[in-house]
Amino acid sequence: MDLSALPTAGELASLGERARHWRPGLAGARHGEVFARGNEGSGAAAALALALDGLRAEGDERVEERAVLWVQDAAAIRLGGRPYRHGLPEALRRRLIHVSAKSAEDALFALEEGVRCRDVAFVLGEIAGNPRALDFVASRRLSLAAEKHGVALWLVRLDASRDLSSARMRWEVRSAPSPRPRWNPAAPGRPAWRAELFRSRVHAPGEWILRDEANHLAADRLPTANDPGTPDHVDLAASSGDRSLAAV
Repeated sequence: MDLSALPTAGELASLGERARHWRPGLAGARHGEVFARGNEGSGAAAALALALDGLRAEGDERVEERAVLWVQDAAAIRLGGRPYRHGLPEALRRRLIHVSAKSAEDALFALEEGVRCRDVAFVLGEIAGNPRALDFVASRRLSLAAEKHGVALWLVRLDASRDLSSARMRWEVRSAPSPRPRWNPAAPGRPAWRAELFRSRVHAPGEWILRDEANHLAADRLPTANDPGTPDHVDLAASSGDRSLAAV
């Protein structure tokens, strides 16, 4: 059992004072994980949307100035390709720093160094599978570094099984049908994902349909067996940019 992901007494006490369920526009965790299939490209796109939503929620005035570090190990590049700059939000295209690591060990080193740099807006990593180097100790080092230096880290786990981790929020995402474009039904729709929050220190588990609405992240919470009520219709977050993210 991943005891580190359980809420502390203080966090449990605060649950009654905040929304029980996650929604866009709430300040995100410093260290999050996104599990996704390696052949979809949905993991990195969803992680990018969540990272930008978290920055906007914090009211970071320097978000448009600081660099973004994107780290991939060789296995992740083979699965999904490198980031395609022209598919990124326009504000990020000239600020992206891409690191191609030969191994998971090298990728973890680059990720930890990245979150130690306060001039980085956030760090996004992609690691394939369940490499031995990415154990609980390595995950804990990343969590501590991200929290100490105040730089968010979103690690995409491609074709990986759910293992022990100290990540504060853990999602599993897959592609969802895009909403029909309003003016041109034949045009490509905006990205959408079915996302399950299966572990969090401060929010209840749940499932959402996340949608990129160009200037914000929107979400519809899906009902569950224990919560069969009407889904939430949430449209609260600030700009997340035009993220028609593709991998070459």
